[in-house]
Amino acid sequence: MASPEVSSRIITLTSDYGADSLYAAALRGAILQQDPSVRIVDITHSIRPFDTNAAAFALRSVSPHFPRGTVHILALNTNQEEDYVHRVMELGGQFFVGLDDGIFSLIADREPDAIHDIDMQSESDILTFPERHLFVQVACHLVQGGVLAAVGRQSPGWEESEWQRPLIGADYVQGSVLHVDRFGNLITNLDERTFREVGRDRPFRIPLRSSRMDVTRIHTSYSAVPSGERVALFNHMGLLEIAIRHGSQGSGGGASQLFGIKEGATIRIEFEAAPKMGNLI
Repeated sequence: MASPEVSSRIITLTSDYGADSLYAAALRGAILQQDPSVRIVDITHSIRPFDTNAAAFALRSVSPHFPRGTVHILALNTNQEEDYVHRVMELGGQFFVGLDDGIFSLIADREPDAIHDIDMQSESDILTFPERHLFVQVACHLVQGGVLAAVGRQSPGWEESEWQRPLIGADYVQGSVLHVDRFGNLITNLDERTFREVGRDRPFRIPLRSSRMDVTRIHTSYSAVPSGERVALFNHMGLLEIAIRHGSQGSGGGASQLFGIKEGATIRIEFEAAPKMGNLI
């Protein structure tokens, strides 16, 4: 595979450390110690502990906006187990470094360009912080233009994992809330293509807390409704999002609080039943 574009020199960090974590500061310091010219971007350190799905969602959401050659460090669930090993995935000219517990298959929207096991020797005998003693070393190697072959042998495959797939019926689609952002917006696993294929332009409703709150229309922007009103739209990832315009999580104004819906909750789109065709005589 082609080496990354060295001019990017970007390493991102995604973890479940929590805000203002000393662990995140240690990673930044280790990167700068190896290469002071690297630009470090903190994607988020607020992933729920050990939540692979949430971390994959974050990377899948933002990585397309980064240039080729970017290296993403996945700093959660990092200690190797019998079935899971440290790997690097190359996807669209970017690199993802972490423990392959299924997270790479969740991040990728297509077949990866390459996957390599990490065989590089850790710079420390400490085994409890591989993101600091191993992932940083791998990331700096790649961001400086190093080749994957020097990281380790090509992997025969990856760990397979899947988003919870929506349930599809003749007159409904049922999915779940993948993410609640700081505004209380509900981001689901229901995509626009499935909505259109099942719905076939039929009237629909999305039941919420009460019938008067039900959503019966999809808009194209938040500004399509007055401030304080509910709005449903397909976001930049093509996923159904339900929000309150100018809502704010924590102040009682976000969709999550107003509708009593949290991450993992069920969201259902119910379409008007199609008329039954009579028998032709």
